[in-house]
Amino acid sequence: MKILDISRELFSSPSYPGDPVPKRELLRRMDMGDSYNLSGYYACCHSATHLDAPLHFVDGGASVDQIDLSRCIGPCTVVEMSGIVTGADIDRLSPAMEKRFLLKGNGKAFFSRSAAFALSMTGCLLVGTDAQSIAAPEDEAGPHLEFLGAGIPILEGLDLSQAEPGEYRLICLPLFLGGAEAAPVRAVLTDL
Repeated sequence: MKILDISRELFSSPSYPGDPVPKRELLRRMDMGDSYNLSGYYACCHSATHLDAPLHFVDGGASVDQIDLSRCIGPCTVVEMSGIVTGADIDRLSPAMEKRFLLKGNGKAFFSRSAAFALSMTGCLLVGTDAQSIAAPEDEAGPHLEFLGAGIPILEGLDLSQAEPGEYRLICLPLFLGGAEAAPVRAVLTDL
């Protein structure tokens, strides 16, 4: 089985504007005479590759530990697009797509609110992007509200540079962070 890691490294990935920058602190170091290495770290729940839960934009929505993990494992479709994806784009693409949809756009493709609505009406289980956000800066809330309001987790900050458009099996389990609105994930694609 071929495995393609589509995660971004936590400490070297750029942070979303206004979010705290992840950092790692070395607490014990063998090269300094300690008998073992030990680190602590601090990161925003939305750093690098992460999964947004409904609680991110929906008051009283499910937290990341309440997401059905079966949504995070299964067949997916990687589609390459640029600019703003519209509802008409989704209507055209959806008959041939799996229920997990990953948008490859070199960090420059975003869902419009109409695209998020159209995709949520298809029975979509999960949506993802290689951008820091699924939404363009001028309408950050709209697509998030459509997806998360429909209970669809959002996978952001992927590295899809080595993923050709097509069908894969996605595995993207979030860290078990009780009550959090998001969590970092290690995301991989495998062949079906």
